[in-house]
Amino acid sequence: MPEYQYLSGFGSHFTSEDARFPNALPEGQNSPQKCPYGLYAEQLSGSAFTAPRTENTRSWLYRIRPSVVHQPFQRFDGVAPFLRGTGWEEQHPNPNQMRWNPFDLPADAKEVDFVAGLHTVCGAGDVRARHGLAVHVYLANSSMKDTAFYNSDGDFLIVPQQGPLDIMTEFGRLYVKPNEICVIPQGIRFTVALEGPSRGYILEVYDGHFRLPDLGPIGANGLANPRDFLTPTAHFEDRTVAGYRIVSKFQGALFVATQGHSPFDVVAWHGNYVPYKYDLARFMVINSVSFDHCDPSIFTVLTCPSNRPGTAIADFVIFPPRWSVQEHTFRPPYYHRNCMSEFMGLIFGRYEAKEGGFLPGGASLHSMMTPHGPDHRCFEGASNAELKPERIADGTQAFMFESSLSMAVTRWGEETCQKLDARFRVG
Repeated sequence: MPEYQYLSGFGSHFTSEDARFPNALPEGQNSPQKCPYGLYAEQLSGSAFTAPRTENTRSWLYRIRPSVVHQPFQRFDGVAPFLRGTGWEEQHPNPNQMRWNPFDLPADAKEVDFVAGLHTVCGAGDVRARHGLAVHVYLANSSMKDTAFYNSDGDFLIVPQQGPLDIMTEFGRLYVKPNEICVIPQGIRFTVALEGPSRGYILEVYDGHFRLPDLGPIGANGLANPRDFLTPTAHFEDRTVAGYRIVSKFQGALFVATQGHSPFDVVAWHGNYVPYKYDLARFMVINSVSFDHCDPSIFTVLTCPSNRPGTAIADFVIFPPRWSVQEHTFRPPYYHRNCMSEFMGLIFGRYEAKEGGFLPGGASLHSMMTPHGPDHRCFEGASNAELKPERIADGTQAFMFESSLSMAVTRWGEETCQKLDARFRVG
């Protein structure tokens, strides 16, 4: 396995250069007349130039060849036929609770890479208006070969469920295992190598970028700590390749251009617009130690805020192993109707409120104001259990993509995949 080196921190301004090219970063300026080693300076902006400093994101890349050296983009039809970014009206609205059995991996006889394996389950908004989100799953069994991908529409938050992802980005290499996540911000090119059949979930946001939630009265520390987020160090390849493919997701459709070299030729970089990964086991859980429930927002790892204060386009929430100690309290998640949309997935284990049909690699969707809560078996057990301190969710990692937008399910999600559990009515 290659060596992976990381920089620690969230939202930091990093500098990194490949050790093979010492002093590749220009001294004291971003775009000198001549860069060291004859490199090309290129800025990648993740926000408007005039965005407030606290929200301004950009990085400078110093590369062997500029990104502009490629042939024109052409439509890349038929590659990921179930990928969506617009057209949420293809199905009639359905407010019912939905639960999916584990999504099928590709048959061994057919090679399917990360891009070809993208399937959209649900979403809302419009990529052209830069407002909304989409939930995808990836179902793949082969590595991307001489192909890089970037998303012009928004950020990808990737949640592996089966199989690790070896991701090469313009900023360096990420190795992301199940129970870890990674974020690839808008526009950053990457390629994915697999070690076998792989499945996972993706939360895509169009509005802005993911950030750490505010802590309010929790104070300065807790939940996902900034030091635990890891950004790759510079690592380049200078490789001539005839017909190297650059795949772009643009306005929900795929386009492809060819060029004669690998795009991962960034020798050095600096800035705060970067890919990163996070180990969910490092989340610092906060919960009630007396009675009743804290709101599930205390389990938020990352958020993409909307323009309404305190309201998110999307939150990424986890339900990790923890102690449960509340007195005279019904301890599982309570019955609930909500002005948010809740898409849940299970990485491994048995989720405490739905131990029956909610399986790793599957999912559920509770739409706005649709009642949901624990199943009958869970209710009876928790209502009559002895209330002593106990560990819950050991060996389990469930998560939720929660949004203030009302999400529509795609035809693939409701019909084509044939994984929707018709027996699921309540819970």
